Amino acid sequence: MKSNRRTPLWAAALIGLVSGAMAVGVSLLVAGVVKASAFPVIAVGNAAVDLTPAGLKDWAIRAFGENDKNILLLGIFVVVAALAAGLGILALREIRYGLAGLAAFGVIGIIAVLTRPGAGVVDVVPTLAGVGAAMFALHWLINRAFVPRPSVSRPPGSALPSPPASGSPVSNPSPSGSSFSAESGTETAERQNAPAPPIMRAGNDLRSFDRRGLLTGVIGGAVVAGVAGAAGQMLSGRAAVSAARVDLTLPRPAVPMAPLPAGVDFKIKGLSPFVTPNNDFYRVDTALIVPQVDPRNWTLKIYGLVDRPVELTFADLMKRSIEEADVTLCCVSNEVGGPYIGNARWLGVRMADLLRDAGIQKNADMLLNTSADGWTSGTPIDIVLDGRDSMLAFGMNGEALPVDHGFPVRQVVPGLYGYVSATKWVTEIKVSRFDQEEAYWTSRGWSAKGPIKTESRIDLPHDGDSIPAGRTVIAGVAWAQHKGVDAVEVRVDQGPWRQARLAEAPTADTWRQWVIDDWDAVRGSHVIQVRATDATGYTQTEALADVVPDGATGWHTITVEVA
Repeated sequence: MKSNRRTPLWAAALIGLVSGAMAVGVSLLVAGVVKASAFPVIAVGNAAVDLTPAGLKDWAIRAFGENDKNILLLGIFVVVAALAAGLGILALREIRYGLAGLAAFGVIGIIAVLTRPGAGVVDVVPTLAGVGAAMFALHWLINRAFVPRPSVSRPPGSALPSPPASGSPVSNPSPSGSSFSAESGTETAERQNAPAPPIMRAGNDLRSFDRRGLLTGVIGGAVVAGVAGAAGQMLSGRAAVSAARVDLTLPRPAVPMAPLPAGVDFKIKGLSPFVTPNNDFYRVDTALIVPQVDPRNWTLKIYGLVDRPVELTFADLMKRSIEEADVTLCCVSNEVGGPYIGNARWLGVRMADLLRDAGIQKNADMLLNTSADGWTSGTPIDIVLDGRDSMLAFGMNGEALPVDHGFPVRQVVPGLYGYVSATKWVTEIKVSRFDQEEAYWTSRGWSAKGPIKTESRIDLPHDGDSIPAGRTVIAGVAWAQHKGVDAVEVRVDQGPWRQARLAEAPTADTWRQWVIDDWDAVRGSHVIQVRATDATGYTQTEALADVVPDGATGWHTITVEVA
């Protein structure tokens, strides 16, 4: 079908957009039946994350924070929409162009899907179904938008009569018995002899643009795409997993922890609370769509350099000795003074017990941990076995682990940045060696072991605040996981360091609040700095270092205006 005349661009773009929406909706529906990770849009997005240079990823985390995945997904859908609109315009010129473009999208989707961890041939079915639906929609919408023009029927070889000479009226019987004048005959002949300009030609058939046909088709296609997408979301297991989480009754720990001492939290408005609420706990990971893992189907495999490979179900895990621990987690992407840190009470099973059951071989020094979505981290074995509260956690702050934070099971290892210690949705632990395998981020230039650095942060006042003169509170948090914070010092305008008052800390694995509540702020601009000293005697360095390759360093410094 070829165009003989310019078609309204909005119509062509709308046909392409709805065809693209059909591809997305149908592929999501089929992925819900086959496997959620086989959804081609997510597969392409995950491939883009994997191929993005580490520096660009760091910039995205700094610029967009926990919304970086949402921004990427939005960007993918915007690009897909723009390309779909373009394919609609091409298809109106020559439908083969549009079909070829859709086929090219399909090839990209298939490649992305097949390169994901654990992918199989059946995983290409959602992509094929989506592309097939888009091709059908493209044909169908074009046929609805352009209908055949009725033609004037005359006997072969006949011609319309020439108009008679002026002043010679002629009467011819019409089919209705009415008379036909020269003037009306001329007008009718001209109208019949001058066909309307064609919009579309299919073979030898002329077609006219049908706005109503297009719009009703677009509405129908959008409804089908939306229903298919919604059904796919439901089939992907989100509802089932959420219900399983709500229904989960957490077991009691073998030795319950004592309640937090009263002095752990100063309860100052604006100061980070000692326990970070689950909804406020930071999230940094590579998952564009949060994995939906049903605990009834979850298994953990421990294998590699072990004497006795182990495979556990969730029910098996819950039957083991349960412990709880207060542990502060921190992301290596946390800049000096950054937000990617939080403290929680975790409930789970000691990793050391599971590893000893498997029988770790003497030459092993690394755990290669794998998430349900294929992400990996590498954890030093000696850290896990040195007596600290390293666990496979399924509870967080008194409730089942939130899905965003790894439900049903994640790792929690005190003292190490999350990229080497805190695998969410964990399904495999391979006992291996650092000199033989690399995890996701270490293969991209980050340090292999990632111990957390002694750091501190000012929460009050905020950088750039304008505050009134007079008695002012300066407060914040400091951390040195598995070493403990012994002192925090604050100075204003390069003056002498002042010791801050410290809150209680139940263990060395949590952060610690600090406060100076008697700073006499005078009018003008002031620079405030903080530094912490851990229990080993080390005082955090002033030297600024980027987060790459093993975490940021430097004193958190803010500027305030006192009015």
